[in-house]
Amino acid sequence: MRHRFLITAVAATALTMAGGTIAATVKPGPALVKAVKAPSRTPANAARDAYRHPAETLAFFGVRPGDTVVEIWPSGGWYTEILAPYLANGTLYAATPSAAARNGVIRLQAAHPAVYGKIKFAVFPSADASAGVPAGSADVVLTFRNVHNWSFGATDQTQAAFDQMFAMLKPGGTLGLVEHRLPEDARGITEAQSGYMKRSSVIGFATKAGFKLAAESDINANPKDSHDYPGGVWTLPPSYAEKDVNRARYAAIGESDRMTLKFIKPR
Repeated sequence: MRHRFLITAVAATALTMAGGTIAATVKPGPALVKAVKAPSRTPANAARDAYRHPAETLAFFGVRPGDTVVEIWPSGGWYTEILAPYLANGTLYAATPSAAARNGVIRLQAAHPAVYGKIKFAVFPSADASAGVPAGSADVVLTFRNVHNWSFGATDQTQAAFDQMFAMLKPGGTLGLVEHRLPEDARGITEAQSGYMKRSSVIGFATKAGFKLAAESDINANPKDSHDYPGGVWTLPPSYAEKDVNRARYAAIGESDRMTLKFIKPR
């Protein structure tokens, strides 16, 4: 798969209509490259770099070493392993749905306290302002493959999640979002329940919260992904929901097709 930023006339027109702009390729700086190569990273996580392009993705979102960054639902800490050393002179929040969901980050702290010990915790989404990220305090909010999860449960929390991410950002701050992409013309695939979301739906939630689409990239796109698996996106690596059934086929496809969107909170 050839990694490129959106350059075609059709893509440019679509993005202009959505209110965004086409971004030129952003080369990762030395500090970011160093963080991606940090010896504290888990080897199995580093092996996913070929699919997730962390240096290029974080450079595209404009994350700087001194920023206050909120990572939404870090789970096992895949991006945390890069963000923590990169933000050694900044602030990193791990925003989790509950205290129990912090175990992955806590394990990192126990293994490498010098690298991960400064990470702050917050609850997200949260009805208690004192448990969440302080309003207007973040330079960047990052969410990786989480949007589909917010519709599960007794109450759909998707719009509330976008509203809270908007509130925690400073004016002019950035929301960097990566999500499994469902084609706009997909038929017979249930959005969110399949693990995939349509670009228009994500932009709709963000726009309603007050965000403006600034730019998008196809650095995490995968044209091999057909999106139509009975078990949803979890059929593909690294989950392999079908275990060894058709494993070679799914390994050849690789990780999911993903949208990479950069939103701005207007000043």
